[in-house]
Amino acid sequence: MRPGPVGRAIRAGLGRKLTQTTVICLVLLISTGASVLGLALVADSNAPFDIAFAAQHGADVTATFSPARVTASELAATRHLPIVTAAAGPFATVTASMTVRVSSGGPAGFAEIALPSMTLAGRAAPGGPVDDISLQAGHWASGPGQIVLSSDAVGGLPAGLVTGDQVTITSAPGKPRLTVVGLATSVTGSADAWVAPAEVGRIAGPRIQVGTQMMYRFASAGTSADLHADVAAIARALPPGAVEATLSYLSVRLQETSGIAPLAPFVAAFGLIGLVMAVLIVVNVISSAVVSGYYRIGVLKSIGFTPGQIVAAYIGQAIVPAVIGCLAGLALGNLTAGALLNRAASIYQVGTLGVPVWVNLTVPAAMLILVGLAALLPATRAGRLSAIQAIAAGRAPRPGGGYAAHRLLGRIGLPRPVTIGLAAPFARPARTAVTLVAVLLGAAAVTFALGLGSSLQRVEVGLRLSNTEQVMVSPPTGPGGIAIHGGGGVRVRRGMPPPHPPKLPPAAQAQRAITAAIRRQPGTLHFAAESDQQVTVPGLAQQISVTAYKGNAAWLGYDMISGRWYTGPGQVDVPTYFLTETGTSVGGNVTFTFGGRQITARIVGEVFSSQNNGLAIFTDWQTLAGGDPALAPISQYDIGLRPGTSTSAYVQALSTELGQAYFVGENGSGRGLPVILALISLLTLLLALVAGLGVLNTVVLQTRERVHDLGIFKAIGMTPRQTIAMVVCWVAGTGLLAGLIAVPAGIALQHHLVPVMGAAAGTAIPAVIVDVYGPVQIAALALAGLVIAIAGAMAPASWAAGMRTAAALRTE
Repeated sequence: MRPGPVGRAIRAGLGRKLTQTTVICLVLLISTGASVLGLALVADSNAPFDIAFAAQHGADVTATFSPARVTASELAATRHLPIVTAAAGPFATVTASMTVRVSSGGPAGFAEIALPSMTLAGRAAPGGPVDDISLQAGHWASGPGQIVLSSDAVGGLPAGLVTGDQVTITSAPGKPRLTVVGLATSVTGSADAWVAPAEVGRIAGPRIQVGTQMMYRFASAGTSADLHADVAAIARALPPGAVEATLSYLSVRLQETSGIAPLAPFVAAFGLIGLVMAVLIVVNVISSAVVSGYYRIGVLKSIGFTPGQIVAAYIGQAIVPAVIGCLAGLALGNLTAGALLNRAASIYQVGTLGVPVWVNLTVPAAMLILVGLAALLPATRAGRLSAIQAIAAGRAPRPGGGYAAHRLLGRIGLPRPVTIGLAAPFARPARTAVTLVAVLLGAAAVTFALGLGSSLQRVEVGLRLSNTEQVMVSPPTGPGGIAIHGGGGVRVRRGMPPPHPPKLPPAAQAQRAITAAIRRQPGTLHFAAESDQQVTVPGLAQQISVTAYKGNAAWLGYDMISGRWYTGPGQVDVPTYFLTETGTSVGGNVTFTFGGRQITARIVGEVFSSQNNGLAIFTDWQTLAGGDPALAPISQYDIGLRPGTSTSAYVQALSTELGQAYFVGENGSGRGLPVILALISLLTLLLALVAGLGVLNTVVLQTRERVHDLGIFKAIGMTPRQTIAMVVCWVAGTGLLAGLIAVPAGIALQHHLVPVMGAAAGTAIPAVIVDVYGPVQIAALALAGLVIAIAGAMAPASWAAGMRTAAALRTE
């Protein structure tokens, strides 16, 4: 089927304006891809948790009660409160410490790993109306000597864990050994492990208090205020003091989504910048096509084209490449988003998580509508021209032409090709304004991306302390491996034990050996011992991580959001999320339970840390130890090296001196940051490319419009180098001005979005992470617009320089 006259006009226009067609296609590809990625991250950052929460009938609130103050029948009565839609329990709970012996492929190979304090719950079955536990391996604990571990609680073990491995309850009388019969997950983290109900009493013994747990779903649970009201209603229905702690699903969701949610704001910002640039460049392309095609419009009208057909032809010249670009961008966005989202989906066993259908439909539709609207105004102007007006406008010289600018610039003493080029933008002020904004957005994206990358690198350094704490040493804990709980995870040295395992020294002797060995190393600059423990805080169901330092630890350089680092016992520093969950503030007090006794300390600082998902305390060793040093055993030694010291050589020397019973390791960098930085770099490069394509389009149009003038310049002696200089100067001034404006705009965007990203991760951001731009960087970034403009202009400038004089003079 042959196309009609409008179709033939569209096809001819696309063929004659191949550069502009390619520009529109690429701009829409990049803008659509960035927008799909940004919206997908925004829409799906909570999706894995929400899907699993619905499938497993997650608890809106998990509450722990004091058995001494409430009976089982009183708790059962809360099921019938009007606000409660479903409930499960009561279940007996106990907090226990344990080690796990993980097999390593042979009868003699294993790793003995010390786990942090864990909450064990007694449940006869995994199912129920609330908190339906999802078994991932094995079977449920049905009798004595069996335990099911939460894969979330032990998922950080590099040693791996399978059914059949054994755990030792080190805090229980007689240190009973249980066999791991299953791995499971609770979407709301109701417990770290589960045993048969009768097993709880044996694990607790006579000295450890057994708690009682209930899980509730409420009619209204959408906000924190709703949940606080629900918990208050439960408390009113029970004797005073019955509620010991609560855990809301909103807190769990924030912690679980803190990995992907911070990515959404900056990707959405890139998508928005790309969208605006796409509209501007399409407006520029179509407007320029109309202006440069007046003569062709007149010819089309002369042969019978109606105004509607002219409008349709010019809109079609924008829509066709836009459709191709949108489809390619849709594929790019889905590919990139899928890689990020599926990693989160695998955590909850919710299958493959992709870009939502509504995103795949909405983004291309919105892009094409915007392109159509952008093309409508110049196309309508073309349709309104009469044939005589169009032909006359196409042949007649344009009035004005920026002659005043030419005369003014001609007086400043620059070479004439340069002044001709600098004055050219004044001949087309509207086109120049559109090009200015496009380059401005591209340069602002570069400024923003550079600052964001620097901020994220400082985040990595601030969380890992990799600039100050280069080496870590821990005392022996068992024959098969060394475990350290600190820094938000478990690090394990694994492998086959030696044929004759070394006899482990007593704790005090091991600590003296480590201290002496560290001091003997010439590369040692600082070192401090730390004790990593778990405590309970009234009102919180989760265990709180406490890192207590023995010796001066200020050199570690934790970034402070507010307040100061502690200076003595009885003072603590806590992350933002701790303050949020406990309702405390810097300057106030916090009370926590450790070793069976209550400790009250003053909060002197808000520290930037993600340890234990922000539920952590940092303090002096004496705050925990008090009069009994055995309450706070040393878990790890943190070492800072002198400048110029080789970390690997230091580790090797210290490891050799201490022997194989001790763990000596480097503080390495995380694996997630390079991926994020690569994503930022890719999006920045693409947006800079879009800006460069906008410049290229502008210069191509100006070159075509001025081809006859170029021939005259060449005829009177303009050399190819002078031609290139003149054409580049057509956009150099615009690019320089855009860069100067873009720097404060990019900095402002970075200063706004970095705290937003931090809020998505549940933390405030220290000023040292936000304020990353130095004077040299700002000066260099001010030239970003000029670089983009010159890069976009070089190809058409080279084409203009290589054009033959006779051919240029014969061109209309």
